[in-house]
Amino acid sequence: MSAPTPFRDFRTVDPFADPLDALLAEIAINIQLPPGLHAKAGDRYASVRAFIERPGSPLHGRVRAFYPQGSMAIDATISTRGTDDEYDIDIICEIDGAGETAAQLMDLLEAALAGYPQVRIKRQTRCMTLYYADGMHLDITPSRRAAPAEKVSEIVHHKSDSADPGRYVLMNAWGFIDWYRDRTPTEDRFALAMNSRFYEDAGIAFAAADVDEVPPQTPLVIKNVATVAQQLLKRHRNIAYADADGRIPPSVVISCHAGKAAVPGLGLADMLIRQARWTARAIEEADRAQRLIAVPNPVFELEKFTDRWPETHAQQRTYAGLLNTLADGLEAARRNVELEDLQAWLRKQFGERVVTRSVVAFNERLGRQVKSQQHGYTRNGGLFTPAAPAIIGVAAGLAPVRAVAHTNMGERRPS
Repeated sequence: MSAPTPFRDFRTVDPFADPLDALLAEIAINIQLPPGLHAKAGDRYASVRAFIERPGSPLHGRVRAFYPQGSMAIDATISTRGTDDEYDIDIICEIDGAGETAAQLMDLLEAALAGYPQVRIKRQTRCMTLYYADGMHLDITPSRRAAPAEKVSEIVHHKSDSADPGRYVLMNAWGFIDWYRDRTPTEDRFALAMNSRFYEDAGIAFAAADVDEVPPQTPLVIKNVATVAQQLLKRHRNIAYADADGRIPPSVVISCHAGKAAVPGLGLADMLIRQARWTARAIEEADRAQRLIAVPNPVFELEKFTDRWPETHAQQRTYAGLLNTLADGLEAARRNVELEDLQAWLRKQFGERVVTRSVVAFNERLGRQVKSQQHGYTRNGGLFTPAAPAIIGVAAGLAPVRAVAHTNMGERRPS
């Protein structure tokens, strides 16, 4: 493994002075939940809750808490699986006085959602999924409070085609969200630089990276390097498992390790390498001990993030190999950013269409910088002003690929 990268204070250093960091940032921007859908997600969240709690609903007066979990709660939502236009929003619906079996509680939520307009609804093992025409999915998981612990809940687990009553699974998503946010505070200059690009690409005005405050009414969607690296790692996982039929490495494991590996001030490539190595080492240590990797919730050890994946040693070894390949490739690119076939390699890691758009955006942005007599990049990350900005291969010959099916984190692909 390469030597540790020195601390980089993003209050005074351009977070994208390194071309590999800049290109990865473009990829990250291309997998974000677009600003319009981000706002729409909040509206749908409120609308669904109101519908579930409406007078006449079997859950009227019984919803004790309704809150986002998973990627939406920590600002790490990305497009799902191998597709570039589908997004998952995960919500916990905590039901008061729930003396029902897991199957009965899921029945109640299904009945409360019946008739919700303009969506297709499907019952899953642990949630009800609402499919919207624009590609967004809302996964609503019913739970009950596991007294007396505050915010510790039990979520349902019941196969819809089974006659058994199902079971409850302990969880503390609320505590994990607080833990992750504490571990990954906002890095102002990085966040402002990323958000300025994000909103610029969406056609929304956002001041230059030197601004000191977020513009009024403009949410800071991207907040720190650790979360952006986590998004890239999830995208890498989604592409690697795009055609897999079984369960895939859970997003919450990636999020947990991202929180543990977080170090403020690292560059984006270095943070992505660090997170990939972190999970790969954890898997390798478990494998040497002849056991499957076990990742508990850091604030509630009774909750196991790896309760359904991996199922075999081969599964975890495969993922560790994929992570090490990613880290090795990034380290090679860091030593020589003009590495032959870099662009083709990036496509394999993050997807054809996303990398195509990202390389085009990178070159267009670099072209604008050159025109305005700002900087370009040397092969080692230094600054220069080229006659014609380019990355090896630029966008020539790139073509979009077919979209592939989505699967929920750690779940089997819906039929």
